[in-house]
Amino acid sequence: MSTSPDVAAITKGYTFDTPAIELGVLVDGDPVPDARVRISLSMLNRHGLVAGATGTGKTKTLQLMAEQIARAGVSVFAADIKGDLSGLALPGKSSEKLLARTSAIGQDWQPHGCPVEFYALGGQGGGVPLRATISSFGPILLSKVLGLNETQESTLGLVFHYCDTQGLPLLDLEDLRSVLAYLTSEEGKADLKNLGGVSSATAGVILRSLVTLQTQGGEEFFGEPEFDSHDLLRTTPDGQGVISLLELPNLQDRPAIFSTFLMWLLADLFHDLPEVGDVDQPKLVFFFDEAHLLFADASKAFLQAIAQTVRLIRSKGVGVFFVTQTPKDVPEEVLAQLGSRVQHQLRAHTPNDAKALKATVATYPNSGYDLAEVLQSLGIGEAIVTVLNPDGAPTPVAWTRMRAPEASMDPMEAQMMAGGVAQSAMMRKYGQPVNRDSAYEMLTRKLEQGAAAAAAEADRAAQEKAAAAEAKQREKDAAAAARAQTRATPRTTSSRPAAKSGVEKVLSSPTFWNKVITVGGEIARGMMGTGRKR
Repeated sequence: MSTSPDVAAITKGYTFDTPAIELGVLVDGDPVPDARVRISLSMLNRHGLVAGATGTGKTKTLQLMAEQIARAGVSVFAADIKGDLSGLALPGKSSEKLLARTSAIGQDWQPHGCPVEFYALGGQGGGVPLRATISSFGPILLSKVLGLNETQESTLGLVFHYCDTQGLPLLDLEDLRSVLAYLTSEEGKADLKNLGGVSSATAGVILRSLVTLQTQGGEEFFGEPEFDSHDLLRTTPDGQGVISLLELPNLQDRPAIFSTFLMWLLADLFHDLPEVGDVDQPKLVFFFDEAHLLFADASKAFLQAIAQTVRLIRSKGVGVFFVTQTPKDVPEEVLAQLGSRVQHQLRAHTPNDAKALKATVATYPNSGYDLAEVLQSLGIGEAIVTVLNPDGAPTPVAWTRMRAPEASMDPMEAQMMAGGVAQSAMMRKYGQPVNRDSAYEMLTRKLEQGAAAAAAEADRAAQEKAAAAEAKQREKDAAAAARAQTRATPRTTSSRPAAKSGVEKVLSSPTFWNKVITVGGEIARGMMGTGRKR
């Protein structure tokens, strides 16, 4: 192992005139105070990696970088996984051990606190609640949270498209759940069929995943007021950048939603910020702690979205540093875009550890170090560093003793934090949830109106049926009455001829008519003068 690097070459490689943050000093057996290891502010938007095994100093490095970046007037965002970073708001405490360390590396240590804003996802924690709407989260990020496969992710995208075309705002999980429940119901079958490529079985799987997420408390992260990512780009009146710390309690219970929410913040910044190109210093530096959670079980579309965001957000003036245990936790297409590396100690206790160590060594430029050995022998608070100089070229690999943070390395007391959060302008803006009219309410009204219309139609049909039955009964009753009246009336006709009257009998008698003819003839002869002879 080489422990005698080219001190002059390394010193020259980190000597530049542009504003920079100090990481530490070169180690050549002992610290070399004059060989300062630094990062130019102009290169912070070329992204970076802070890696190392648990307990090797990653969090302190993150704190060291954040406080210096903020003092340079650049806003900072960091996820506070364990609550260790809350001490950034307070000046550090001096101790004999601390001063001995800082004196050895030539650091003029002075206690300083930083302006800090505390946030918490959905109010799960002591900070200002951060929320996002389902619509802005989008199907790709939400699929990562729900653990969907590519087919289900595609289906979810079609459901989002359906909501856009139907004017159904998706603000919280209840909205999306109600849409899926509607599409898989009898009322929504026609709409589901018109979507094309969406099976009721797949929609049902997504619906069940949503219900599971709701039962785990996931609905608290979605809703309004939605966080405006521009509020991360804040400075104080004296020109310091505000450090926004996002508290992540119970990370182990919902790792996907936490890491994906951080990705949403990045994507939202990328969408809203204007292009600025190369700048002397970035607008924001974003520290993505526990980065391995972001990439675990990620779909191809999700990884492509991350890679594209990281690649292009540099031109928006945003730098991203991933904080994790080994470079292997970060996909190659993302790792290739990280210009700065701060690698703390790695351990090779298992075959997988040895494989990760070998892969890490392969990502560094050539140097005089036997990195496979050096990376295992680094002390706490030491790291192997290489960054980009102001011209964009890699600096020499340097075994570095890191500087000590000047803010408190102990967490802030909960009561003190609560007092500061209560007075925050951000709490006034985001503290109270809002539940405006959205897909759930709209579909509920639609189903209620449909049910009311169906009930009215059923009532009308019942009334018509009753009226028809009543009319038919009236006809039956009338017919029965007529029959009864006919039976009660006396008969006026008979098959036997009626008895003749006296006149009828005389007139019908042949004797009568013989008499008439005889008498008539005599009368006629008398009148003609031809009376019968006597």
